[in-house]
Amino acid sequence: MRVVITRPASDAPAWVHALEAAGHQVLALPLIDIGPPTHAHDVQRAWQVWPQWQAVMFVSAQAVRYFFDAQPASLRTELNRTMWAQGPRCWATGPGTHKALRQAGVPEACIDSPEAEATQFDSEALWQRVGAGVQAGRPVLIVRGLDVGQGTAQAAGAEGGTGRDWLAQQLASVGASAEFVVAYERRLPTWTVEHHEAAAQAAADGSVWCFSSSQAIHHLQQLLPAQDWATTRCVATHARIAQTAKALGFGEVHSARPLVADVLASLESLA
Repeated sequence: MRVVITRPASDAPAWVHALEAAGHQVLALPLIDIGPPTHAHDVQRAWQVWPQWQAVMFVSAQAVRYFFDAQPASLRTELNRTMWAQGPRCWATGPGTHKALRQAGVPEACIDSPEAEATQFDSEALWQRVGAGVQAGRPVLIVRGLDVGQGTAQAAGAEGGTGRDWLAQQLASVGASAEFVVAYERRLPTWTVEHHEAAAQAAADGSVWCFSSSQAIHHLQQLLPAQDWATTRCVATHARIAQTAKALGFGEVHSARPLVADVLASLESLA
């Protein structure tokens, strides 16, 4: 089967290799460019007041990477020595973000995320895990991305802005509060003529597109505004992403958890 991976260039290789190992022909067409934030001092400020947070929630693996890349050198030794035991919990919405936290040096005992067997990985599933332990009167920091050109209402992450807004409401309902910091920016990628030709062919030749972000689908619409998707199939890794694909006009939309094994199983069902 021919599969199109639309994840950012930094995330795509692992997926390409896994799908190729399973016998699929894979085309990598990143639909999001990711880079550091325009105003990095906001992240540095968040690090300077690290002990004040009762938890730090990361919306994606990219949020983890860019947030920790901006960690002041003066804090690294102190954090490694004492502040993980005394400081905030780290919240992750899914296994990819959980793995990124471990790679960043966060101890496993300091991470909260949905169970591996959860039916979905998002803010709702995370809240089921952490809600009962939230303390009133202490803020939670939400580390997110910003979609450049879309304003602050839409930011990065598999869920768009919806999940974080919902999480902030849950925190407020128990007397806590949410503060936000932008750790990275997401932009429309620059495509060559070859990218456009490959995408147009993949829209019509039976390829299955894999989407892990609603914003990727919005970018696809901008890049191929006249494309008819009525006969095209896709796999989306969240219900909200599936809804976005249907709104664009994909003729066949399937859902899978954002795990390689689950996406492979979904692809097998389409063979």
